[in-house]
Amino acid sequence: MARLFLLLLLACAALSAQADEHTVVVKAAAPQKGCVEVEVNGQRAQSMSCLNEKLLPNSNTLNRQPPALSGAEAIMQRPSNQLGLYNRAALEHRMGNAFGKSVTPQRPSPPPPASPLLPPR
Repeated sequence: MARLFLLLLLACAALSAQADEHTVVVKAAAPQKGCVEVEVNGQRAQSMSCLNEKLLPNSNTLNRQPPALSGAEAIMQRPSNQLGLYNRAALEHRMGNAFGKSVTPQRPSPPPPASPLLPPR
């Protein structure tokens, strides 16, 4: 019985060694990420999450530092109110409630004329 078991064990070892010599392993190529297009009632619709992933920038472009700005470019990046240019918010503040109604800015109403009959305060 032990001889039969030993013979069977050697035969299995020989078959596995022979199988390793003649076995060709074919690995499938990694599937490319593609968007699934579905047609429902004659209308085509694509997966929005897949399209969003395709539109994301690469990781190497996210880590890259922006190029240094020259003096003129740095000035152009400043807000318009620092450059003395038109600024809608500042204009609305200056005009007050007359903005869009009149060309003259809002001013307080003039005081009524003093009566010549009353003594001055």
